[in-house]
Amino acid sequence: MSASFEDIIAQVKALPTKTLSICVAQDENVLKAAQQAQARGVANPVLFGDEDKIRAIASECSIDLTNMKIVDEKDDEQAALKAVKMVHDGEADMYMKGELPTKSFLKSVLNKEVGLRTGKTLSHVCIFEIPKYKRLLFLTDVAFLPYPTLEEKEQIINYTVKVANACGVENPKVAPLAAVEVVNPKMPVTVEAAQLTQWNEEGRITGCIVDGPLSMDLALEPEAAQHKPGALDRKIVGDADILLFPDIHAGNLVYKTIVHMVDHVENGNILMGTKAPVVLTSRSDSVEVKVNSIAVAAVVAENLKKNPW
Repeated sequence: MSASFEDIIAQVKALPTKTLSICVAQDENVLKAAQQAQARGVANPVLFGDEDKIRAIASECSIDLTNMKIVDEKDDEQAALKAVKMVHDGEADMYMKGELPTKSFLKSVLNKEVGLRTGKTLSHVCIFEIPKYKRLLFLTDVAFLPYPTLEEKEQIINYTVKVANACGVENPKVAPLAAVEVVNPKMPVTVEAAQLTQWNEEGRITGCIVDGPLSMDLALEPEAAQHKPGALDRKIVGDADILLFPDIHAGNLVYKTIVHMVDHVENGNILMGTKAPVVLTSRSDSVEVKVNSIAVAAVVAENLKKNPW
């Protein structure tokens, strides 16, 4: 079972080399990530954007572009459409955001002619490697769906299970989170969590173990179960692989707390529900986060060939 991003990168190196299409690539961290991804055997990048700006940044930052293809397109929206079309046409395996506003990037993802839309719900998955937690931790949704419905939560689980499987985690444990671990009709989140658990028990949701509603402490800390009646009999006792958040506020707050308050943490991000994996990171994300995200996209791309949506 993968416990680190180095494990995922090792998986990638055993696969046929993936092609990564990057739109509006004239960004220092994006180019550094592209260089590292290529040097480490994670992916072969194709850079779409203003070639003059790309080469100027590369020269200033000592980034080697020798073996990277550059498609010169000064107009950002056209660069995005050309980049996503490469993935749409099967000439690239993954699509990545460069120096482009998220709204414009998603517009290209959802373009009817050349985009990657499938008609399914889109959702965002974040993968964390936390030193104290001896396994990869998958968080969803922390950046895309504001208030997922029950059916959307079901779809989010299915997506995230596929990401976990691709990263080497079989039969992941999914914790639909709430403030409490008992069903309370006055707290709809707990009712929906219980419904998701029932669907898992009935075989409607497969490939994982769902146990909810579950409080955050019971999901992540085995010690906490020692102090709550009946907690030791739960399917998840401090060993969750996937945290399913009730809404984007809870997910985003936890995500940013981990990023900014936990030492030596690593993470990667991917958008799911598209025809091919989409690397959607923030412009402020580090080079390491971008490389980790590319590596996750690479193993997911391989997995989707065998097990499509």
